[in-house]
Amino acid sequence: MAAPCYLGWDFSTQQLKVIAIDEQLRVVYEDNVHFDKDLPEFKTQGGVYIHSDRLTVTSPVLMWVKALDMILEKMKSSGFNFCQVRALSGAGQQHGSVYWKKGSIQILKNASSKLPLHQSLKACFSVSNSPIWMDSSTASQCSALEKAVGGAQHLASVTGSRAYERFTGNQIAKIYSQNPEVYMQTERISLVSSFAASLFLGAYAPIDYSDGSGMNLLQIWEKVWSVSCLNACAPGLEEKLGCPVPSHSVLGPISPYYSQRYGFSPDCKIVAFTGDNPASLAGMRLQEGDIAISLGTSDTLFLWIQEPTPALEGHILCNPVDSQTYMALLCFKNGSLMRERIRDDCASGSWDEFSKALSSTVAGNNGNLGFYFDVMEITPEAVGIHRFNRDNQKVSDFPKEVEIRALIEGQFMAKRIHAEKLGYKVNSAAPKARLI
Repeated sequence: MAAPCYLGWDFSTQQLKVIAIDEQLRVVYEDNVHFDKDLPEFKTQGGVYIHSDRLTVTSPVLMWVKALDMILEKMKSSGFNFCQVRALSGAGQQHGSVYWKKGSIQILKNASSKLPLHQSLKACFSVSNSPIWMDSSTASQCSALEKAVGGAQHLASVTGSRAYERFTGNQIAKIYSQNPEVYMQTERISLVSSFAASLFLGAYAPIDYSDGSGMNLLQIWEKVWSVSCLNACAPGLEEKLGCPVPSHSVLGPISPYYSQRYGFSPDCKIVAFTGDNPASLAGMRLQEGDIAISLGTSDTLFLWIQEPTPALEGHILCNPVDSQTYMALLCFKNGSLMRERIRDDCASGSWDEFSKALSSTVAGNNGNLGFYFDVMEITPEAVGIHRFNRDNQKVSDFPKEVEIRALIEGQFMAKRIHAEKLGYKVNSAAPKARLI
């Protein structure tokens, strides 16, 4: 009998990744599909569409489904033994939303194993391009939500965050206000994480507490939807969201589609998917007091916390590992894509050259400092490239090696400053910080 293994999936911004581990947590398989490179027909850049207003950012839902088809076929061709998989779970980029058209549940449930899944589901989405975490086009909806519930601080006290443009409740409110007929045609709204779980489950997967607390809709203390927040966003929203569940919930067995097409065991269990940031906390095995910094498409700083105090800056989410505790999170939109652009501009696209240039300059950069925001930043709200010399005078450019250090130091100084504003103590006596 084949040795048991477990699959982990990551539906991230730029790619779909899969990893298989055995019962000793050893990696036995891994692969990925890069959206821009492997699915060029969708014409994404960095896995997304940046619309003409520069505020609206979306990704095509069917690209995610087709990527899943592609990676499963790659696994099959490599001889991967699907019947040994006992359970699978995963993560999705936070805040993105998927809109299932009325009647889609039957198509999802009865998908023919003779067809790739994306062919069966091609007419299932009332919104073909999903709003994602990079979107910042919902300022009016955020203002309306905060006003409806008694102010930004009250909203943060209830849901863990003040109203943020990328948060799902505000994205839903925008769709309802601009396309009410599309909203009315929608029978279920998923997060990217619960959408991914739904593909494997063959049914609508519930939203988990942890990813659900990044929507401006969930009461993080009671773990139920806030009626006042729902009503402020769109009518009949609770029915379209379903009931949230703990992040470690076993949702049910895998859809027969996967048993018939790939040879999965019918007993393979689907565990609730969660957001990429909560998944990072779980995967890092953080404990109370640890600080982790994730250097991804967006950079995030997060930690385990027992007694949070939600504030106007940063976020408090339900802890994915322990439903009775919480995680604090700061998110910075200009992460790896910003670093990659400076690498391309200043180091010929080479990380080795980038690192050598960084090492050639001194800590503190002789007083030269830069703030680099290609897109509207989350914390703080700012955009553009801003360079200052040692005399605090704004300058138009830096030498290449100075530019590279200014970028890296500026990004990490911002993380520290905003973390300390939330009460984090970053000093030599503090618990260890981990880079992932």
